[in-house]
Amino acid sequence: MEENNSIISNKTCSLKEVLDIIGGKWAMPIIYHLSKGKMRFKEIERTVDGINTRMLVKELKNMETNGIITREVFATVPPTVEYALTIKGEKLLPSITSLYNWGLEFSI
Repeated sequence: MEENNSIISNKTCSLKEVLDIIGGKWAMPIIYHLSKGKMRFKEIERTVDGINTRMLVKELKNMETNGIITREVFATVPPTVEYALTIKGEKLLPSITSLYNWGLEFSI
């Protein structure tokens, strides 16, 4: 029985880590929009309805730190910054789609 609890405990820790990365209110909508291709900061800000600049910066930094997105800066005036999903980020898309479909099914 002790071994089984250890397995559950390890899975719970992994789930907590996943939720720390994508559990924010804005992470999944950002990932969804980036699934369509590279986007500039202002494009993301306009596309993700209701997000403010401060929160978008925070979410993007968190996702970049966790390897979900890449950030590419171009030497232009003003600087151009593009964001894109990494392979790790793309692997989240089936899960996000499943959650979306679950919400549709249960009218959430």
